[in-house]
This record gives sequence, structure tokens and C-alpha cells, in this order.
Amino acid sequence: MGRWAIAIHGGAGVDPNLPEYRQEEAKRVLARCLQVGVDMLRAGSPALDVVEAVVRELETDPCFNSGRGSALTRAGTVEMEASIMDGRGRRCGAVSGVSTVKNPVSLARRVMEKSPHSYLAFGGAEDFARDQGLEVVDNSYFITEENVGMLKLAKEANTILFDYRIPLEDTCSALAAASENHTSNGMVMNGLPISIYAQETVGCAVVDSNGFTAAATSTGGLMNKMTGRIGDSPLIGAGTYACNLCAVSCTGEGEAIIRSTLARDVVAVMEYKGLPLQEAVDFCVKERLDEGFAGLIAVSGTGEVAYGFNCTGMFRGCATEDGFMEVGIWE
Repeated sequence: MGRWAIAIHGGAGVDPNLPEYRQEEAKRVLARCLQVGVDMLRAGSPALDVVEAVVRELETDPCFNSGRGSALTRAGTVEMEASIMDGRGRRCGAVSGVSTVKNPVSLARRVMEKSPHSYLAFGGAEDFARDQGLEVVDNSYFITEENVGMLKLAKEANTILFDYRIPLEDTCSALAAASENHTSNGMVMNGLPISIYAQETVGCAVVDSNGFTAAATSTGGLMNKMTGRIGDSPLIGAGTYACNLCAVSCTGEGEAIIRSTLARDVVAVMEYKGLPLQEAVDFCVKERLDEGFAGLIAVSGTGEVAYGFNCTGMFRGCATEDGFMEVGIWE
């Protein structure tokens, strides 16, 4: 029997001036969702069940950008995406352009287990969800009043990227400052200051007591994104990967993660350079993102936990069988 371990994230690229009450709210949600996974692992649940359950919890809470509370497209609608991967045999499933499925990560798992395909999108994914009897809701379920206001500000600023955890009045100030100074503490993502940037993708990576790994990632994407835009989260090898060595879930600047195939690259560095998990994570974050900014969580098949990010903060939590548990945001 091996040692179980779990890591979760709620997005990388956090405004250094994020209000304290928002930080505490995010940490409470992370701690609650992490505990769901810990309880399941202690009860002997397989890794695949754990990552699905934890990401479902994260999707249901509007604190983060996945499921309810997802970012809005230019049209004011929600288009969600998710992926899941089983380290046993490297089975995987992914969905994009989902607009009525309450928990996209569960649809991704159904694609993996109940279809001959690995990836379904838009109308085809929606039809499959109904065929499978998954819970569907009106698109309005996912839309929060706060995000409607943030979309309005994003359109006025002609940008697709800003941190919509910040209260409206603070966001207005950040947008005004950004128009005058194109940097914020020197940190820029996709060409925009960190003070108006955040993705808030959610993810989970797990190894169970049998040494089997799994990973899952889910997101609403970018605020004010073009309809039809697809990021890294549903792309196996970019936003999500799992095999016998480790499981990885990524977050951050999606286009940079796609270009670097970041999740798979962590595994490749372990395989071909022989690096241990944390060193592999550090190498990929430092050497593979070029000018992009991102973060990731990972667990090894032997029960190690690792994370890394090259931006200002990452919402994260982890726990191991020996009793270690942590929830954090900053370095």
C-alpha cells in the first residue's frame, strides 16, 4: 500500500491588494473542498472519484471561476470547459463550450468512460450530457450579479483579463490606473497588469493508497472572452495530465500553458531527466513558460506533493497521509 496525497488549486495570478476578507473567503472554500478529498482518501476512495468530487465542490461554489460563478463571454453567457485524466492507462475525457451542464467535470468523466471519444465540445457535449442524464440548468444559474458588473467594466476597458474578485469600486480604480501605467509591480500577464488579471481556474491532483493517480481541471475561462475561445484547462497535456509517475493540474495564462504543454512537460522531465517531483515542477515553471505566467499543482505516485508558480500568488491547498495539511495563497 502506498501513501495517499492530494493537492488542489483555485487559480494563479492574485492581486497583491486583494482584500483580506476575499482572501479568507477563498481559503475557507479551499479548506472545505480539500477536506472532502481527505475524507474520501481516508475512506479508501480511488483517485479518480476523489478528483471528480473535489472539483465538483469547487464548481458549485461561486468563489472561483468554474461552474457557478464562471467568467462571462462578450455575449454575457457562460462557456465552461473541463478535463479529467486517470493515471491508470492514461484514460482521459474533456469538454468545452458547455453552457447548461451543472458540473462540467462530471461530463468530462462521462466522455472518458461512456463514449468512444476523448473530447466533446459545444452542442455535441450538451447533447451527450442529456443522453447521460446529467443535471442541466439554465445558463443564468452560472451567472452572478458581480460578474455581470465586471463584464461591463471589462468591455469599457476593452480588455478580456482582469481580477473580478476585487470589489467593483477597486476594480474601477485598477482599470483607470492601468490605462495610465501599463505595469503593476512589474508583473504583466498577456500584456496586462496583474492588478486587473486573474483566471481562477480550479483543479485537483490525487494519488490514492493504491498508488493510482488522477487529475482534473475546470474553468469558465476569461472574462469578456470571444465566444468559442478554448483555453488550456480541457487540453490533455497542457492543463491536465496523469500517469503512473504523477498527476498535474495547471492554471494561469492559458495560451502560454498550451504553447508549453506544461502538464505533460512535468512528467517528461521526470521521465527523461530523472528529476524528483518538486524539481521537475520548478524546472518547468522556470524554463518552459517563456514570457508566460502560470502555476501548477502535482502529486507523485509515491505520495509527494509539489506546486510552483511564477506569478503573484496561487490559491492552493494540499494534504498527505502523514497528517500534513496546508492552504495558502502567497509564497
